[in-house]
Amino acid sequence: MNPSLPLLLLLLLTSIPHTTSQSNTTDSDLCNGVFVTYTHTKGSKIPPNDSSNQPYRFESVVTVLNNGRDELKSWRVFVGFSHREILVSASNAVLSDGSSLPLSVENGTVLAGYPSSDLKSAIQTAGDVAQMQASVELVGTQFGVAPPNVPLPKNISLVTDGWKCPKATQKGKNVLQVCCMPDPDFNNTEIIDDKFLPRKNGDLTIMYDVIRSYASNYMAQVTMENHSPLGRLDNWKLSFDWMRDEFIDTMTGAYPSLVDSSDCIDGPQAKYYQALDFSNVLSCARRPTIIDLPLTKYNDSVVGFKPYCCRNGTILPKSMDPSKSISAFQMQVYKMPPDLNISALSPPQNWRISGSLNPDYKCGPPVRVSPSQFVDPSGLPSNKTAFASWQVVCNITQQKATSPRCCVSFSAYFNDSIIPCKTCACGCSSNKASRTCSTTSPALLLPQQALLVPFENRTELTLAWSYLKHRPVPNPMPCGDNCGVSINWHLATDYRGGWTARVTVFNWGETNFADWFTAVQMKRAAPGFEKAYSFNATALDINGENNTIFMEGLPGLNYLVAERDGDNPLKNPRVPGKQQSVISFTKKLTPGINVPGGDGFPNKVFFNGEECSLPSILPTSNSNKRRHISAILLALPVLALLILRV
Repeated sequence: MNPSLPLLLLLLLTSIPHTTSQSNTTDSDLCNGVFVTYTHTKGSKIPPNDSSNQPYRFESVVTVLNNGRDELKSWRVFVGFSHREILVSASNAVLSDGSSLPLSVENGTVLAGYPSSDLKSAIQTAGDVAQMQASVELVGTQFGVAPPNVPLPKNISLVTDGWKCPKATQKGKNVLQVCCMPDPDFNNTEIIDDKFLPRKNGDLTIMYDVIRSYASNYMAQVTMENHSPLGRLDNWKLSFDWMRDEFIDTMTGAYPSLVDSSDCIDGPQAKYYQALDFSNVLSCARRPTIIDLPLTKYNDSVVGFKPYCCRNGTILPKSMDPSKSISAFQMQVYKMPPDLNISALSPPQNWRISGSLNPDYKCGPPVRVSPSQFVDPSGLPSNKTAFASWQVVCNITQQKATSPRCCVSFSAYFNDSIIPCKTCACGCSSNKASRTCSTTSPALLLPQQALLVPFENRTELTLAWSYLKHRPVPNPMPCGDNCGVSINWHLATDYRGGWTARVTVFNWGETNFADWFTAVQMKRAAPGFEKAYSFNATALDINGENNTIFMEGLPGLNYLVAERDGDNPLKNPRVPGKQQSVISFTKKLTPGINVPGGDGFPNKVFFNGEECSLPSILPTSNSNKRRHISAILLALPVLALLILRV
């Protein structure tokens, strides 16, 4: 063998350019924005055995890597689950809508970072991936996709404000990935330049302000503020999750619905705080429920807290009373190791707020914002800042499976029948065995006097009216509406220059409503609103549209009482609480309006912020001429009833 041959081969090999380094370049290295991946790691069959609907366990990891130039604040990632997944656990994240696990996420869900919601950039950390990346381990149940097949989501994307993502791409069998870039059309100057994220608007905002902080505990002030012109809360209930074994020692301005320290006594809290008297601790629940105090506790030296407290849980719209659109309370929170230093602060997560006969709210995660400012309690002309502040934004949402809690009936001068609330407008009993009515038959038309009679006492009047009008009666009869509040909209008059309507609010429930309000939205008629005669009414401009009329009781008449017994309980049916007013409209500002043809009826009605169920049809007449109902006509149902009884 030629001795120079190996040397020639070595020179030839060293002269060839190295390409192996290219193979080490990953897709994330090519992304100059935020790189999001979903990796399915494991799956297995779980009981019960069901060939048509078999459940499987899945385990996966979502990673968020900030390869951009700036810090990524308050990251949120959408995972488009599509196999009827039930999410059981998620590390280093919470659900953005405030829901608690386990939860059905078959239509997808948004994950928000917790406890660390911000990701530094490589420039800020000299490439420290531990500060640039968040990893979320997911465990849950999916249906129908058996191993070795992989149940990947339909899509993943970064949904933090100011970012734009293309459709995610699949890599191999088990990875979905996407590179998201800053949205060029989004003004993100505040997000990048400021230390804190800007405060956001919402139907209801909750501020969690730490106003005093110590090594082992801190004092927090919680402030709820209503920003929705049609939203309100009555008997509000506020709940949240403690994530690090915190507990509430004392409170002012509100109180736990259940005072119980047993979880502390049986848990690590009593072992650490051995000198603390846990008999005086208010709540050790991981998810406490907080309620407002009655007005009588406003000046209480122990639990009273004067600013914005003690209103029986009522938060009104600002249009009614700005001072009553805010509710606040304070609580002393004890921490647990390893958070025993003055700056170790972690707000509770998964906030929820609800009320009686009020809209439903979905709340986002707490977001760190600039410290709130308060008037200096010493009386000096200066402000005092909170130690730290977080904002929770809640928006009104209508759950698909949620029934309304109020309904509307229509009537008019040209028709002698009432179009009642829909059958089961506010839900019906799920017990089919005990139900003797039809949930599918349409509600029967009523005579006018039936509006004052509870549904269970309307049967004879309804049958008599149907007999007189020669209308068929289904068997079984349709179920009632089951609504606690009903509103009758009666078109009273229509003339050349204007028209009038009569609004009657009925309370069939057991709860009195103080400071009640109702609002109607009308597609064409609202600009012509003039005045209400027994209500305090104003026209509202909502989202740039002048289509809403807001009505509330006049001072001294703003109390809608509950249903009560009749004059003779043995003979007379129960009587609803009732408020009524006539409202007038002009046609000058609404030329071409067809009042009897439909423009004189609302397309949406709200009571105390809750959207009510509307009839599916309108009153009709062969000729839209005014007709007055005679006393003989009003007596016809009674005469027919006497005939039926013979």
